[in-house]
Amino acid sequence: MKQWFLALLLGSIALPVSPGDNMISEGAGIVTVPSNHSVDETVERLRNILKDKGVTLFAVIDHSGEAEKVGMKMPPTKLLIFGSPKAGTPLMLAAPGTAIDLPLKILVRDDGLGKVWLSYNSPEYLQDRHGLPASLLPNIAVIATLAAKAAE
Repeated sequence: MKQWFLALLLGSIALPVSPGDNMISEGAGIVTVPSNHSVDETVERLRNILKDKGVTLFAVIDHSGEAEKVGMKMPPTKLLIFGSPKAGTPLMLAAPGTAIDLPLKILVRDDGLGKVWLSYNSPEYLQDRHGLPASLLPNIAVIATLAAKAAE
């Protein structure tokens, strides 16, 4: 049985990272980086970074908090949805289907084993998925820097 499938059956997906790794790929265009902070601290760091950069934080979805409301338990898991119309609008004009992936999102989660991870769609994946011109890649490439800064 594949390791990821077994982990899924056990209710937690542990992502192995060897020393020195600062980024791993989960496949399907998702990049995951380890955080040096708790979920709440990482979320707060992201909030502050976005505020300092003038980027709108549209929502924070507390998946684990919502699960708790219905009597289910899961490790702390929060999704931040954020963006800038100035950066996103040219993407959607160039490729209207991009709107399905915008605003940008970063998932912050505890893997249930004491490690916190940040995950996001790779800008290159989004570029390929929607046929975006290379000139617009910087509009979404900032997500890697945001995740790394919040995780450090």
